[in-house]
Amino acid sequence: MALASRSSLSRGTEYPNPMDKNVISVKIVEEKRDVSTGIIYRKRIAICQNVIPEMLRKVSILKVPSIQLEEESWLNPQERNMAMRSHCLTWTQYASMKEESVFRESTENPNWTEFIQRGRISITGAGFLNYILETFASTFLRQGAQKGIRIMEMLLKEQCGAPLAE
Repeated sequence: MALASRSSLSRGTEYPNPMDKNVISVKIVEEKRDVSTGIIYRKRIAICQNVIPEMLRKVSILKVPSIQLEEESWLNPQERNMAMRSHCLTWTQYASMKEESVFRESTENPNWTEFIQRGRISITGAGFLNYILETFASTFLRQGAQKGIRIMEMLLKEQCGAPLAE
C-alpha cells in the first residue's frame, strides 16, 4: 500500500467555535493518504472542556479543567464515506469510553447521509458514583449525536462534494 503522509500542528477549523463550544483545541498528529485508494487517514488529539457537572467534580479525580480525546478517521472520497473511532485519554485508570461512527451515502438517496454510531462506556473504581457517571456520559453522548451529524454532513460536503438534503 503506497502512502503519502504528513504531520501537522493545526489545520482547518479554529477552536473553540460556534459549532462546538466544548472543544478547546484539536491537533492533527498524523495524516496519511493512500495514493492507490485515495483513503485519507487522520489521527487527532482533541482537548475539550470538562462537562461533568460541578456537583460531581467534588470527587478529586474528576476535578480537571479539560479532557483529552484521541480520534482516528478514515475518509474515502471515492466511495463518499468516513469511519471514525475515538476514545478518552483522560481517566484511563478509572474509565473506558469508546465510540465508533460511520458516515456514508445513503443507498436510498445519494443526497442523504447515513449515520451509524456505537459507543461503550465503563467506569470502575468510583464506588456508588460509577452508575451516575456512566448515566451522565451516556446522556451527554446521545445528546451530542444530532450535533455530530450536522457537523459531519458539513465536513463531508466540503471534502467530498456531497450535497446536503434540505
